[in-house]
Amino acid sequence: MNHVLGLVRVLLWPGLFGLCLVPVWLGLAADSPALAFNATYLALAVALAVLERLLPYERQWLEPDGQILPDLLHTVLTKGFVQVVVLMTAVIGFADLVATEGGAWWPRAWPIAVQVGIGLVVVEFGLYWAHRLSHEWPFLWLFHAVHHSVERLWFFNTGRFHLVDTVVSLAFGQVLLLLAGAPGDVVIWTGAITAFIGILTHCNVDMRTGWLDYVFNTPRLHRWHHSRDPVEGNSNYGENLMLFDLLFGTYLRPSRRPPANIGIDEPMPADFLGQLAQPFRRSAEP
Repeated sequence: MNHVLGLVRVLLWPGLFGLCLVPVWLGLAADSPALAFNATYLALAVALAVLERLLPYERQWLEPDGQILPDLLHTVLTKGFVQVVVLMTAVIGFADLVATEGGAWWPRAWPIAVQVGIGLVVVEFGLYWAHRLSHEWPFLWLFHAVHHSVERLWFFNTGRFHLVDTVVSLAFGQVLLLLAGAPGDVVIWTGAITAFIGILTHCNVDMRTGWLDYVFNTPRLHRWHHSRDPVEGNSNYGENLMLFDLLFGTYLRPSRRPPANIGIDEPMPADFLGQLAQPFRRSAEP
């Protein structure tokens, strides 16, 4: 029985991630990427909700924290905003317009899988620096702290980001992709993959990711990123890939178990509107 559970834990991350890619591919082929993505994302969320009960990584993170409503409202606001931006740039054709004006270097004749791989690296460069600056620049940290104020990691608070924090990430990541001349399908693919990896990264499921930790952002790596200890928390900035953490020396993968006591030391309002207003209040303080 232990051998079976061990195999399940090893297969969970790549299995769930791989299964999510199939509906997106079918949705693009049927010209219904938004429907395919949302249905897949919802199915993944349900699967993770069940797995968190069956195979929890931290049992104390199963206890309610009173933040379900704020987490939901943050998710609806930020994820909805991201989808509007992605659809405007990809489906409406803005991505192709930018490519025509100055992005001719993009290898559009190459296989779509290769283009998506290139797109992930381009986006990751921007996302890495947006995330890192959000920790190292005090003004941006005011907004990013909303996300780090969670005291447990589970699939439901994946989208708990201040809207300004989300806009910064999009400005650094998606804009680079558009300036590079990536076609609409690549924009959609990178957006979908970022969403799938994001919810997998935050889930409270006991997964064994092994060598995948050196390629992708995984739950094992991201739990260190949420540590209260700045030495541990100011690491593993990658959203999808760990390439730039490895290159710039911010990669952290100790052999010991990450701390279960996560969060921030600064005060954070318990309600959604208070969390939206908190960064502006603190920035106005003398």
